[in-house]
Amino acid sequence: MPLPRSRPLAATSRLTTLVTLAGAGLLFAHAAAWAEPSPALDRFSFSVGAFSADPKFNASVNSPYGALRTRDLEPGRVTMPRVTADLLIGDNHGLSFDYYRYKRDYFGQAGGNESFGGFGTVSAVGNANLNVKLDFAKLSYKWWLGSGNTVFGLGAGAAYYSIGVGTNANVAVNGRIRTLNEDSSDNAVAPLLELGVRHAINPDLRLFADLSGVRKGGGRFHGSIYNASAGVEWFPVKNVGVVLAYGVTDIDLAREGSTTETRVKVRLHGPSAFLKARF
Repeated sequence: MPLPRSRPLAATSRLTTLVTLAGAGLLFAHAAAWAEPSPALDRFSFSVGAFSADPKFNASVNSPYGALRTRDLEPGRVTMPRVTADLLIGDNHGLSFDYYRYKRDYFGQAGGNESFGGFGTVSAVGNANLNVKLDFAKLSYKWWLGSGNTVFGLGAGAAYYSIGVGTNANVAVNGRIRTLNEDSSDNAVAPLLELGVRHAINPDLRLFADLSGVRKGGGRFHGSIYNASAGVEWFPVKNVGVVLAYGVTDIDLAREGSTTETRVKVRLHGPSAFLKARF
């Protein structure tokens, strides 16, 4: 006798299932519409370009013979390759990557009590040569606040940097000529903090500003690197654009070896240009 009631129950069950699916579909559609990210951000972007910087350089090398120190030198503009990438996860979370390399040789006359462009405790004879190479890469997590045309970002992550310094000079110690030939290199990973802001004038014209800092204290290889930049992005076509920016980078790194200590300070400032692809 329960058979006649089975059909209404089955129909009711099917109707309930349909209503549930329809409701879920509406909720999903509403969530998808709400999940549209800010026009100031991209789901994924990749940029390749160069940083044309005017450096100010200062270095010191403490050796068993004494110390060689430079004044603030301005050896002329240098162009560095640079690569960046950003990935947006959801609406407000993302990952950011940045890499650049700084490489420069410094060559100067020195005589009397002067030592490679400055004054030190050791006399240098003839010429002194100093070559510096710095590799810097960072990977950070970013949390973007806001959903309109303007968003603010807070970031934290890690930075990898390595530095190599080579010094070659003839030095006079107590009237005797000695050759100072030192090569030192090291690398480290340090915590990174970032701040950023993005503003979309329209989806194809956007402004940005970024500030980041890396600092590692203690250990054989320590120091700090600070970056600040601001610029504009313009996309003449939907997925390919041009980025123009102006940036300042302060580098202060030191390495303590078994017999020497090398410290390098570099301040870089100048424009950057990138070709950017977004998806």
